[in-house]
Amino acid sequence: MTVRILANDGIDEAGKNLFEKAGFIVSTDNISQENLINKIKNFDVLLVRSATKVTQQVMDAGDLKVIGRAGVGMDNIDLVYAKEKGIAVYNTPSASSTSVAELVFAHLLGLCRNLPVSNRIMPTQGDVKFKDLKKAASDGSELLGKTIGIIGFGRIGQEAARIAIGCGMRVVAHDPFVKEATVKVGFHADMSTDTIDVHIKTVELTDLLKQADFITLHMPGLDKPVLSTAEFASMKPGVGIVNCARGGVVDEKALLVALNLGKVKFAGIDVFEKEPPVFMDILAHPHVSLSPHIGASTGEAQERVGIELATSVINHFSN
Repeated sequence: MTVRILANDGIDEAGKNLFEKAGFIVSTDNISQENLINKIKNFDVLLVRSATKVTQQVMDAGDLKVIGRAGVGMDNIDLVYAKEKGIAVYNTPSASSTSVAELVFAHLLGLCRNLPVSNRIMPTQGDVKFKDLKKAASDGSELLGKTIGIIGFGRIGQEAARIAIGCGMRVVAHDPFVKEATVKVGFHADMSTDTIDVHIKTVELTDLLKQADFITLHMPGLDKPVLSTAEFASMKPGVGIVNCARGGVVDEKALLVALNLGKVKFAGIDVFEKEPPVFMDILAHPHVSLSPHIGASTGEAQERVGIELATSVINHFSN
């Protein structure tokens, strides 16, 4: 049997090479969501990222053996129906953790030093209002000694904790499914030597909101926001928020109100309630740092994702 694979949202060359060495045929043509139902019958395996939705209709239109998600969250796949149909589903839970966590701190460090607003204004007014801009951007803050609240303490949340500890921060975490975790903090990439173990017990969300100077979220998409009006009201004044998890876990309209009131000092946003974003007020806010859903979009992460996904799928058919 020749296994035919549709990598509809693309796949790193390293993963594609592994498939082809195993004798699989891989197509990286992107088929629109509307046409996927008509084309899926030509494939045994469907690989997606976050863009393609694998619905009951898509599964019924073909004879898929495997669905692969190049990433962690699988809210774009109807997992219940896939199980009913006997379709195996694989994801890559650890491959992108470092990239997502590092993006959190890219936003956080930039916001603490007012880089987003400086980068917006300097190109147009830096020559004539340099002193005024310098004064306006000189109320920055350090991470050292601050408390970071991590909502969602799985692999990515724990990776964010590792970076935070390395920055000299105190970590408080909340996760309804994780009571405690040991975070390994090291001084080399292989983490095989010169490491220390930091044991962290999770707390109730209400406690985290009261303690945190900065809050970062790391959980799949949910039916309702984790942070909305009531949660913002219970936070410290001047808190910073970063969302590199899923659009919708932060209520964007409530966040805008909190930003305008000064309750939230700044926000870093990588994911949006609708993508492309439609709520332009949040995009235009001077104290918001923006990125276009690129948490896992590093060369290193995509190579790991491709290799991990290819290995899982090849092993599935080998067994």
